[in-house]
Amino acid sequence: MLNNKSILITGGTGSFGKAFTRYVLEHYKPKKIIIYSRDEFKQFNMQNEFREYASGLRFFIGDVRDKERLRRAFEGVDYVIHAAALKQVPACEYNPAEAIKTNINGAQNVIDAALDMGVKKVVALSTDKAVNPVNLYGGTKLVSDKLFIAANAYAGIKDISFSIVRYGNVAGSRGSVIPFFHDIIQQGGTELPITDYRMTRFWISLQQGVELVIKALEEAKGGETFISKIPSFKVTDLAEAMLPGCTKPEIGVREGEKLHEVMVTVEDSLNTYEYDKHFIIYPKMVWSESRRVIPSGKKVPEGFSYSSGNNTEWLGVEEIRRLLGTVSFE
Repeated sequence: MLNNKSILITGGTGSFGKAFTRYVLEHYKPKKIIIYSRDEFKQFNMQNEFREYASGLRFFIGDVRDKERLRRAFEGVDYVIHAAALKQVPACEYNPAEAIKTNINGAQNVIDAALDMGVKKVVALSTDKAVNPVNLYGGTKLVSDKLFIAANAYAGIKDISFSIVRYGNVAGSRGSVIPFFHDIIQQGGTELPITDYRMTRFWISLQQGVELVIKALEEAKGGETFISKIPSFKVTDLAEAMLPGCTKPEIGVREGEKLHEVMVTVEDSLNTYEYDKHFIIYPKMVWSESRRVIPSGKKVPEGFSYSSGNNTEWLGVEEIRRLLGTVSFE
């Protein structure tokens, strides 16, 4: 499906962008992959890291806040993966206007440029924090998600679709608890602080995140939100797996932090269908008969929700310890 296609990744020098780029280059033969980001040093590093694939990569300096630059970058592009965002919760709280400019205005710019330049598919990365948001980052991503879903209404006769992929913090990524614990251990620490003993999280690897985006590119008709079925773990079990026998002082939930990662709300259940390895939340709107999506999965019961706290699949300490061996710390 990606053979001989031009693919652009906004925020492409991040951990997802690099993993997605490597996966596509190893499994397909794209015409080219364009890395669109604003940090020339990260682009330089990525060029060196992917030196063996130099002929298939292009690097484009630009910001999603700049619609004209996006239009130039999108020329001749078939698929866009929108991964650019301000993601750090405290930074967004302290710089709300900047978060809005990138996460909301930038999302609209990507949509407009894609509509104007003949892009065929756009997949935007979402986050559990966009579900019932309790911080500004989550709020901006909720608006972003709504913009991408509603963008299908403006497609008209154009052959284009917009869809969403939602998951939480990737294991080992910046901002997740794993590298935080890892740093304490590396410095000789003997205790790992827990914000709340009840806290749970989903476990998703970069590979799983990439594969979910590939599935969205292959299957999306427009307006769907794709969510992986993945295991949960207790943060106390993670601490025990990383530093057996450590003390675990409970320090209190931080501002903007949730006890559990929520992917599907009770309200979403009316439009959610279950498949073997994922859920899809289908759009409530039908923009035209030609764009009507007919689900093939199993409708979840009304009142269903999917969170790391009510999951049916759990990782124990030993399973977590095994998976930690696959984590690359940034």
